[in-house]
Amino acid sequence: MTAKVSGDANEKAAVQAVLPPKDWGPEVEELRRRRTYAKALGGEEAVARHRERGRLTIRERVAGLVDHGSFQEVGTLTGHGKYDGPNVTGVQPAPYVMGLASIDGRPVAVGGEDFTIRGGASWSGDRKKGGQGGFVEDLAASYRIPLVNLIDGAGGSVTSINKRGHAVFPGVHGFERSVELLGKVPVVCAVLGTAAGGPAGRAILSHWSVMVDGISQVFAAGPPVVERSLGQKLTKEELGGPQVAVDLAGTIDNRVDTEQACFAQVKRFLSYMPQNVWEMPPEVACTDPVDRCDEELLSIVPRDRRRPYNMRKLIEHVVDRGSVFEIQPTYGKGLITVLARMNGKVVGIIANNPMVYGGAMDVKAARKQIHFVELCDCFHIPLVFLVDVPGFMVGRDAEAAATLREGMRAVYVGLQATVPMYTVVIRKCYGMAGMGTTDKNGLDLKIAWPSAEWGSLPIEGGVAAAFRRDIAGAADPKAREREIEDELRSMASPFRTAEAFGVEEIIDPRETRPYLCRFIDAAQARLRTTLGPKAKYGVRP
Repeated sequence: MTAKVSGDANEKAAVQAVLPPKDWGPEVEELRRRRTYAKALGGEEAVARHRERGRLTIRERVAGLVDHGSFQEVGTLTGHGKYDGPNVTGVQPAPYVMGLASIDGRPVAVGGEDFTIRGGASWSGDRKKGGQGGFVEDLAASYRIPLVNLIDGAGGSVTSINKRGHAVFPGVHGFERSVELLGKVPVVCAVLGTAAGGPAGRAILSHWSVMVDGISQVFAAGPPVVERSLGQKLTKEELGGPQVAVDLAGTIDNRVDTEQACFAQVKRFLSYMPQNVWEMPPEVACTDPVDRCDEELLSIVPRDRRRPYNMRKLIEHVVDRGSVFEIQPTYGKGLITVLARMNGKVVGIIANNPMVYGGAMDVKAARKQIHFVELCDCFHIPLVFLVDVPGFMVGRDAEAAATLREGMRAVYVGLQATVPMYTVVIRKCYGMAGMGTTDKNGLDLKIAWPSAEWGSLPIEGGVAAAFRRDIAGAADPKAREREIEDELRSMASPFRTAEAFGVEEIIDPRETRPYLCRFIDAAQARLRTTLGPKAKYGVRP
């Protein structure tokens, strides 16, 4: 009898061993373990080395950027599994982390390379997660939300030939979706390590980009390739650090000291952007009186027309207090480009800087203006030109740098733009560079301060050319030159142009803020009627 009971128990246990569990607990436990593998990134040693270089991990970067608790990861389990028979013993995650999150309550697509795994090298499975195309870009395009790329990878490698057994033609994973996004949603790229090849190209295919001093470099190819091909032995910093990429080349827009400062700037930039081209830029409540007329504006421009003044201070007096976000502050310093607000509405400010080259437009300033006009035009942001430009930079170096070509391209892009533009002539407005500050295909509203002057070219240089014989034949050539200049300058008064309605209004400098706010407020209805993508940006849906 006892033996029979024991046999029944053994038989029951054997049956239970082959029966499936009553719930999905074992699979959920495996899911938990696989998520743990993903959160471990490249392992303790690799993560420690990464942090020793003063860099955050990709998961720390996402957490530092987005709203707390808002990151919904996609592709957590992607990677290469290790198995003991049917049982998984570990998974090396794919070196890319991405998903859906929110920044200041607004949804964004965010992703970036995990440098702790093979230096963030590209990974491919049935579908790419991101890095160049992939799910994260599809998410931004399909949901019409901004894309934030946290770039920390070196792109392709010649070792891929060994894996495939053949070389791939360039563009297998191309930039088609990346280009399309530029005409649909704001694209932000933060370079947070060494970016070469594809990741470097992606950093350029953005509306705004930023890098961090001490940890970020960007270049088409790294030092080993440069040394082998050109014999130039350079460090990564010498080749593509912030002093080169931001200050000298303008490849990247802004530079900051820390990754935390980088995240703050990304958030700030996005705060001026609409979610997509089908929406208006976000308006905020304005506590700064619209009718504020700062007394300092009356004396900010010196009577000596050769003396410079602080254009950044002038801007602060005109826009909503605390609303200035400058783009490319260390590149093309003869021009200042900022996003700001007027009565709570987003505007783009383009101002000549009289402290650099007297405000003349050099090749870098021209490129800077082109990029900024295209950004504002794409996202329905009105433009305000604060003009003090004596013309294009002249001289041998300027001609060799193709200043004329880039300057005329700035004029061309301005004429292609469809957003409202407002021209405020602070002092000088001459030549083709001055032409590029006007809205010839729109209302062409031009207002001027009493200190304004304009013409085809400055009187000084123009007199020397047009009256050369008269001056040379005079008993005192210098005195005759000054006499002609004074005579012409008396007729160049802005009030005479106003009499002919050649300029729409001359205003007291203190009235600049309320005057502009009225017109910018009135233009909002027009802007709403033009929402949607424009043919020259990306691809129409």
